[in-house]
Amino acid sequence: MAKFEYTAFDQSGNKVDGTVEASDKNAATTIVANQGLKPLVVKPFKKGFDPNNIEIPFLGGQKVKTKDLVVFTRQLATMINAGVPLVRSLATMQAQTDNKFFREILEDVTKDVESGMAFAEALEKHPKAFDDIYVNMVAAGEAGGILDDILKRLALQQEKQASMKKKVKSASVYPAVLIFITVVAFFALMIFVIPQIGEIIKDLGGEDAELPGLTQFMLEMSAFIVANVPFVILGGGAGVYGFRRFIHSKGGQKQWHAFLLKLPVLKTIIAKVAIARFSRTFASLMSSGVSVIESLNITAKAIGNRVIEQEIIDAAEEVKAGKQLSEPLSESAYFPPIVAQMLAIGEETGQTDTILVKVADFYEEEVDAVIDSISSIIEPVMILILGSMVGVIAYSVMGPIAGLSQQIN
Repeated sequence: MAKFEYTAFDQSGNKVDGTVEASDKNAATTIVANQGLKPLVVKPFKKGFDPNNIEIPFLGGQKVKTKDLVVFTRQLATMINAGVPLVRSLATMQAQTDNKFFREILEDVTKDVESGMAFAEALEKHPKAFDDIYVNMVAAGEAGGILDDILKRLALQQEKQASMKKKVKSASVYPAVLIFITVVAFFALMIFVIPQIGEIIKDLGGEDAELPGLTQFMLEMSAFIVANVPFVILGGGAGVYGFRRFIHSKGGQKQWHAFLLKLPVLKTIIAKVAIARFSRTFASLMSSGVSVIESLNITAKAIGNRVIEQEIIDAAEEVKAGKQLSEPLSESAYFPPIVAQMLAIGEETGQTDTILVKVADFYEEEVDAVIDSISSIIEPVMILILGSMVGVIAYSVMGPIAGLSQQIN
């Protein structure tokens, strides 16, 4: 479909400019007229420079916040449940949205729905705002005539996921800040402090003074860093950039996720977060009427860990071959036996979605408890690490100074 820009008059005689997508100019004119406008000019859209619509890759570009999406979903569900037509509901939500990028997306969605496109198909055209889970649940809601109920479930699921994500991020901020401070302190000592202390040692003991191995190593490292400050900074930046590129590549990301699942404490958090996401997302899709295989494939993409995602995809293949889902999950290296057992009970009683919601609630509480316990020990551990680093540097340079001072006395 092509994009057209138009100039028209509304019912009050005010001039209105906008864009629509249509198969041709006549179809675009019809769409504009159906919006209650009187078309004046309709022509192919020519994209120009827009300073407010620039995406900068390393700054994240334009995006829709989870909060905006939750508010939109919940309010749209309320309006549809009250009997307001979908197009009118979308137009109302579009006018109420503060996020310009999201408002433009809703404008396109409204026009597509108004032109006869299914709501789910219109959403599918904007993957930056609406993921596969959202689109598939809306499609199931449209097919079953229960769109308002589906939207309420979506809003609840998004709120739960956002809450968990926020807690995990909050727990990681403090150690990240301390690590940054530690690195800055290390380089500050190496560039500004150690060279001065090295001069003091030379003045006290002379050029040929014998120094402990640790002290000599610190002085040589400091000299190297001072002599190559630009290269050290560029090398560090290139290393960070290369590492980020590696962990975001398909193969590198899987290796990185496998490594994280081997770390003693972190693997527990990752596994519990993955189980909670799997349980809630799969339950939501199943209760919306999406098939088991499709639900598993969609849920796998929402897990956030490539290794566990592959396990779920493999489980979907076994389900396709005729097995119950509880069977492959019982052999999983990351799903505890209790999850497979509860899933088996759900399969026997026909209440899989209800039981999985309970599993999700349980593991979300487990994640909260683990994060709280880790947060309480992170501070002393990081302070100990920072103190140890400063202590080693102080010992390596102050010890020889004290020894040389005693020899002089």
